Amino acid sequence: MALLEKKVALLYGAGGPVGGAVARAFAREGAKVFLSGRSFESLDAVADKIRAAGGSAETDRVDALDEQAVDLYVDAVAERAGRIDISFNLISYGDVQAPLMEISAEDFLRPVVTASRTHFLTTRAAARHMIPRGSGVILAFGGSGPHTLPELGGFKIALDALEGQRRQWSCELGRHGIRFVTLKTGGVPETIPEGFPGRTEMIAGLERASLLTWTANLADVGHVAAFVASDRARTMTAATVNISCGAIMDY
Repeated sequence: MALLEKKVALLYGAGGPVGGAVARAFAREGAKVFLSGRSFESLDAVADKIRAAGGSAETDRVDALDEQAVDLYVDAVAERAGRIDISFNLISYGDVQAPLMEISAEDFLRPVVTASRTHFLTTRAAARHMIPRGSGVILAFGGSGPHTLPELGGFKIALDALEGQRRQWSCELGRHGIRFVTLKTGGVPETIPEGFPGRTEMIAGLERASLLTWTANLADVGHVAAFVASDRARTMTAATVNISCGAIMDY
């Protein structure tokens, strides 16, 4: 049997490279995926690939920072599908990566507030439907730790806030059989657009940081996400899964 057979998965920010890769992996493993984001064009491109491969995908435009919109969306999916098994928030945070001395307070706070708000809203909305069933999986992407680099603006601090929220939700939802896990990479070269300034140098840096002879690719992220979301990983919660090829060392 496929890892996610008969599971219902919500993915926010599913039109992006990572969201699309995870959505395709979930669908290949048997999940019915509900894709949301800000652009139907990018969502439909992902959904078309899933359907062409024989999978099930539906798309909706949802502002994952809007409390009412998130609640209505999740309630509607639960009514149509009969359940919510997985919720994975992959939206971008609008961060400005530059030295702290050179950015405004608004640019510094934006990713922190965005990450905190969107994950709180989407997790709470999904948990309302998971609690009565006594099971569910919440996934996040990004991860954190004691390490950092210069010129990240508020981005690293946003990830730290997300990890704090993961720990708190894990503590409160665990007794209801709900798991919360974060996936973290050291960077995925495929997510850097062609023509992006400094792309070659950025990829070279990711490759140098790896302890292996390769870096994580989008397919790797999808494969690991599908496993973590499955019942085979039922003992994993309140944790991060490190798929950085050693670029990020756990302490």
